[in-house]
Amino acid sequence: MPRAITDVLWDELFGAMTCDRDRALLLCYVSSGARAGELLAIGIADVDWAGCRVYVVSKGTWLRQAIPVSPEALRYLACYLDADGLPDAGDPLWRTRRGTKRAVSYWAMRRALQRANEKLATNWTLHDLRHTAATRMANDPKLTLTDVQSILRHANIETTGRYTTVRVEDMFDRLQEHYSRSRPARIYTAGYAAEDIRAVFGV
Repeated sequence: MPRAITDVLWDELFGAMTCDRDRALLLCYVSSGARAGELLAIGIADVDWAGCRVYVVSKGTWLRQAIPVSPEALRYLACYLDADGLPDAGDPLWRTRRGTKRAVSYWAMRRALQRANEKLATNWTLHDLRHTAATRMANDPKLTLTDVQSILRHANIETTGRYTTVRVEDMFDRLQEHYSRSRPARIYTAGYAAEDIRAVFGV
């Protein structure tokens, strides 16, 4: 089964990021389902701010295609660019923070994730972010499986269907929320005393 990050563990992972560049990257990954190398290769001209999407060159087809990203991802991207400066046309969007500016490589981003893993005692990978995006989308009742297939750019819809399985971790998280909710207070129709209701019905 694909490994997807639960909401609780996602919050911990996101909180372990140390800069807006890495926060923006994680949010772009988990809202778009982009492959690691696809997203790292984009430039400033590939960002459609108004349309909430970015353009990537898809693995396999080598076609330039639009994929959605969340408004939150774009807010962190704007914060990163405000502090780091806009790249020139043709330069990479994601750049190293120290020394001479150069493109963030797959291995550099993998190392950033490893540092978070060491802090949290987890072992998430960049590809797990794509799995997480796919699982969230496939289990959203407002999205059809064909919608998700198109966003993830899967050649076969059966590949997309793998993400619709309910995960034990998700059920556990929902049960914990259920257990922590207070029981609703009983409200009786006007004119009936709570003592009388208890005497008659034993509640």
